[in-house]
Amino acid sequence: MRALAIDVGGTKIYNTIVDETGKIVAEVEKQPTPKTFDEIREVLSEIVKKHEDKADVIAFATAGAVNNENTGVIGSTGNIAAGYPDMDFVNLSSKKVFVENDANAAAWAEHILGASKGCANSVMLTLGTGVGGGIIVDNKLMKGKSGAAGEMHFKLYRDKRRKCTCGAYDCFEAYASGTGLMTTAADITNVPNVTTYDVISEVNAVLEQTKALQSEKTKTERLTLGLSSKYVEAFLRWQDDILIGCIGLADLFDPDVIVLSGSMAEFVDVEYIQKELNKEIVTTFTEVKKASTGNYSGMIGAALLAMGIGL
Repeated sequence: MRALAIDVGGTKIYNTIVDETGKIVAEVEKQPTPKTFDEIREVLSEIVKKHEDKADVIAFATAGAVNNENTGVIGSTGNIAAGYPDMDFVNLSSKKVFVENDANAAAWAEHILGASKGCANSVMLTLGTGVGGGIIVDNKLMKGKSGAAGEMHFKLYRDKRRKCTCGAYDCFEAYASGTGLMTTAADITNVPNVTTYDVISEVNAVLEQTKALQSEKTKTERLTLGLSSKYVEAFLRWQDDILIGCIGLADLFDPDVIVLSGSMAEFVDVEYIQKELNKEIVTTFTEVKKASTGNYSGMIGAALLAMGIGL
């Protein structure tokens, strides 16, 4: 069995063919996400027409919350065209069409094949420009009453310091995302156009300077030696904001593991997060890992779900 897997993001659309083992068996195609609803629909229609004869099902991993029937989007993100929730996914093909939120799909890929394989209960955080989330309870994807469970917009602070893309203030996403790191760095350094690249470059420089201590100290312990750097201070504060959110999620869901994925997860000291988290949670020991299914985990997870693998 094979699925045509399509990942619809705010900036790019990917597609490929995935088999029932989760293996990508065709070239991964990529193109920019169009700016209008009609153009997105046309691109998706062209992808389906081009490749549907190679697959048994069509699987969409998409930005935005997806309904519990897995047929469409009930709420999209601010970086995709207005009207996107009106997309008629089901009628793009005569074959079975399955739709799932991209972070939920990625969490399923990790559950079946990756860092949370063998764990009945897990939380996955996707740390990128924003923050996505997928929660698995008793080997089932947690969807909530409408399909929107796992949105990482719970309050981290209450003093209205930072507006989130959702329109509310002080959400976890506004602090734990790549955008959040840039804002934190700008606040600390008073440099208005600071980038994540600026911060990470300084962090890597400090780590290189303290390389001789690598065997006896954690990455975070080594970085504290570079606290004269405002960029390093910003990074450590950002990492602690991620920690605060993880503590709350661990206490709420009592998972076997919290999996960190996405482009920004690469820089997080998971050893530090795991150690500090387990000092504070009231549940039993929770492991923290980095994701292992790669950049196309959303397509892989959506394909597995569409084919019923693991359900």
